Amino acid sequence: MKELFFITSNTGKVQEATEKLRPLGFSVVQKNLGYPEVQADSLEEVAIWGVSHVQERFRRAFILEDAGLFIDDLQGFPGVYSKYVFFTIGLGGILQLLEGVEKRGAVFRSVYAYSEPGKKPLLIIGECKGIISMRKQGTHGFGYDPIFIPDGAKKTFGDMSVEEKNQFSHRGKALEKLATVLKDFQ
Repeated sequence: MKELFFITSNTGKVQEATEKLRPLGFSVVQKNLGYPEVQADSLEEVAIWGVSHVQERFRRAFILEDAGLFIDDLQGFPGVYSKYVFFTIGLGGILQLLEGVEKRGAVFRSVYAYSEPGKKPLLIIGECKGIISMRKQGTHGFGYDPIFIPDGAKKTFGDMSVEEKNQFSHRGKALEKLATVLKDFQ
């Protein structure tokens, strides 16, 4: 097994990455270094900013990930501010903002940054379209999982096992792309 460091404090993200990458011979190792999340217009900018800060303190190959929930009727809100919004108004606040809204389309986006010492970071993007449910459903996952129903499913990410979620999720799709890149991992 080849070690791949995942710079995150989120054990749910590590579990998802482990499920996708273990069969390819990678041992995902969580490294909670912490880095500032810049206020930016895109997830890509946030990821690149994070990589630059981690590279100053960590001289090994690693991945980090930033994601956001972009709700159509809210003009893409919370988007790059998803983490902040989750911790301030929570799921209840999002559901309240959508009260009376019939078209509840949304997309989860994920950007993984893969970095090796001395090389330009590589960005990998995954997306999952779906809708925001009318109420919280399920106890699995984390973040917005209990209110997001992916296209092609009848239940929220919060109602799914990690294996089920990885079949649909934005992170799962990005991790599949990342896996093709990691075949050349040294």
